[in-house]
Amino acid sequence: MAQVKVYGKKTHLNAVKTALSEVIHLCVTEVLHLPKEKKFQRFFPMDEADIFYPSDRSHRYIIIEIMMMEGCMVETKKRLIALLFERIRKETGISSVDIEIVIQEAPAYQFGFRGMTGDEMLLDYKVVV
Repeated sequence: MAQVKVYGKKTHLNAVKTALSEVIHLCVTEVLHLPKEKKFQRFFPMDEADIFYPSDRSHRYIIIEIMMMEGCMVETKKRLIALLFERIRKETGISSVDIEIVIQEAPAYQFGFRGMTGDEMLLDYKVVV
């Protein structure tokens, strides 16, 4: 399971939201081997006054947070980050300088969905890749 949150300036994020959503989902399913129907994303378009970033970033600056159950190998997470940078730039034109990505992990017992905790759930996909 991977929950994705994307933050950015409203004027830009709304314009690329659909394309960005597709790119992120394709990368997550490809690298983490998640089923295609497991798309969990939230977008947070922010007013100009609500987002601050360094002067060497542009109005296209975005932050991507990925929360997932622990267990993936370091190489897998690094591959996901690299693929996101590459494909987001290619598909949306957002420069790597304007993209920040963080992967946060938690034990399966700290996830609750479908009335159970993640360590009790029998999933139809691997968490450790």
